[in-house]
Amino acid sequence: MTNIQTKQELNKEFKDVKYILTSSMRAKLLLALYRIPRNLDELRNELKKPSATILHGLKELEAINLVRKAQKCYELTSNGYLLTTNMVKLIENWYSLAKNETFWDNHDLTDIPDEIIKSIYLLKDAEYVNSTTSDLSIAFNRYIKLISNARKLQIIMPIYSENHFKHMIDLLNNEKIDELRLIISKEIYDSICENESFKQELLENEKVLIKITEDNLKIFLTYSEKFMSLTLFFKDGHYDDSQILIGKDKNALKWAYDLIKELGVSE
Repeated sequence: MTNIQTKQELNKEFKDVKYILTSSMRAKLLLALYRIPRNLDELRNELKKPSATILHGLKELEAINLVRKAQKCYELTSNGYLLTTNMVKLIENWYSLAKNETFWDNHDLTDIPDEIIKSIYLLKDAEYVNSTTSDLSIAFNRYIKLISNARKLQIIMPIYSENHFKHMIDLLNNEKIDELRLIISKEIYDSICENESFKQELLENEKVLIKITEDNLKIFLTYSEKFMSLTLFFKDGHYDDSQILIGKDKNALKWAYDLIKELGVSE
């Protein structure tokens, strides 16, 4: 498909989406029918609108093959289900971004692949933690507490931080971690090699697996069986250790796993 054809298809899809989103009734009807067919009485009770208004909206959706009537109930067509699924994702993405607007707006997202950006809705229940001027270590302390309770860790680490490494070594020496997988750049790997203590405790530790990336990723992601956490860089290129996003639900863990896989740094 050529770029012109792609743009034409996108314009057509945009018109369809705009047609739905510019009418709260059409959007609400699709959402009401998303999981289960409903009759007119059920729709009227849920939407708190008169029958005439609901029937008008249903007729509009039927005309573009998003809804059909099956006996006395209305249900989504296959096209209607697909469109509503994407609409739900859009709403959840919007909610997730708005909920943690400060975190997303302040940082460089260019190293997060587009496919992963599209699924930010999976982080809608993640917790945003921000350090304060009176306590600059709030985010870092939360992070250390998290990794202290995980048996296996995968960490995309874009910075050389002696503070982080010392805590990791302490957890390894105290047998708090069964496996530590560090995903680092060649530059960071070389810096670790120059520190004899870090070289011995990390690179020569059988519990530590090292993967060297070709790119200097601007993503600090930690993934375990219990949590994921994300810190990023400011848009001016400086690392921000004052803000962290923490997720413990299965959706957040999936987002982190998918990010590692999409970046090509998974096992």
